[in-house]
Amino acid sequence: MSKAPAPAEAARIILSRVTLLPAVQSSLRELPGRILRQDVQAERDNPPFDRVCMDGVAIDSRAFASGIRRFRIQATQAAGAVPLTIAGLDSAVEIMTGAVLPHGADCVIPLEEYDLDGDGLQLKPEATAEPWRNLQRRGSDSSPGIPMLTAGMSLGAAEVAVVASAGLAQALVSRQPRIMVISTGDELVEPGLPVADHQIRRSNAYGVSATLRLHQFTDVHDEHLRDDESLMRRRLGEMLETHDVLVLSGGVSKGKFDFVPAALKALGVEEVFYQVAQRPGRPMWFGTGPRGQLVFGLPGNPVSTQVCTVRYVIPALQAAMGLHRGPPERIAMSAPLSGRKMTYFMPVVLHCEPLGTTIASARAPQGSGDFLALAGTAGFVELPPEPDGYPDGFIADFYRW
Repeated sequence: MSKAPAPAEAARIILSRVTLLPAVQSSLRELPGRILRQDVQAERDNPPFDRVCMDGVAIDSRAFASGIRRFRIQATQAAGAVPLTIAGLDSAVEIMTGAVLPHGADCVIPLEEYDLDGDGLQLKPEATAEPWRNLQRRGSDSSPGIPMLTAGMSLGAAEVAVVASAGLAQALVSRQPRIMVISTGDELVEPGLPVADHQIRRSNAYGVSATLRLHQFTDVHDEHLRDDESLMRRRLGEMLETHDVLVLSGGVSKGKFDFVPAALKALGVEEVFYQVAQRPGRPMWFGTGPRGQLVFGLPGNPVSTQVCTVRYVIPALQAAMGLHRGPPERIAMSAPLSGRKMTYFMPVVLHCEPLGTTIASARAPQGSGDFLALAGTAGFVELPPEPDGYPDGFIADFYRW
């Protein structure tokens, strides 16, 4: 691609190259954070019976309408018990939350509205007893044949509970992508090891891996490759055989020791584009392997690496898992900003206004190597090209770390 695409076009191109990962059966305990690949239907009416919503007494509301205010307590029925039958208009069954409504009853009066008196009860003056009070009707939540959950949903706590309520011990979900995060460069030294004055710590790979895990990607591994062309080609070839996605940090520019693009080309990886019209992160590389593997060559500067991971890598992985992803959040800026000739990714801190509105304050790094500026930020906004500047309250797309 001769001309560097804008971020939206780059994202579209990447998504057009994504293939859906296989689906696997996973147990209920393995479902949180996974992407559903099947519709989940109710196995029966939900609730499966007229369900009591409050502790109290179940009566026939016609008794109350006829003027009866004192009732004989016929029996007590707990949740999970076989439903009783109301013996007569002046009879009541003590009932517990979650229980099946006794036959012949259509109303539950809560504990606060009556006084117990021997084997009976006396309703208080404020008591009411309209039909179906404090009851949830059978099938009011869902019925068999109608999906409660649909494929493409992310499974949180509520969704996992719905799967269990459908009687499913397992559900079909996307297999986790096998991801390798790769840092390159002889100048990088592992944390915990001695470091010379001319060297820097290997930190980008840990930042990328952390971002992936925070977005529920769990099959993540990392490796550091020295600036050795033959070694790089051999190891990248091995990684392409065993992983779905390679995320490289550094080594993708046109320098004398940037061996990554040539090594990938020799391994049959197609270069889809190099460079995106954005700052930071312009020298970003993207390609696809012989079997559709996604290969991201992220710039080595830390701010660029983190921004590109969130803006491009995460959406591509979510698409590969079949997630139905909505549009980005939108947020207002708290102060005017100077103009930009190219799309700019601005780290921001979020604030809550007195009236409850959330706004974003810019925290501009001092160059794409200033990773300290990202600490404490919530994410970044995407500012479109606007040479004349951005007014107070400008609304921009917001991406969380």
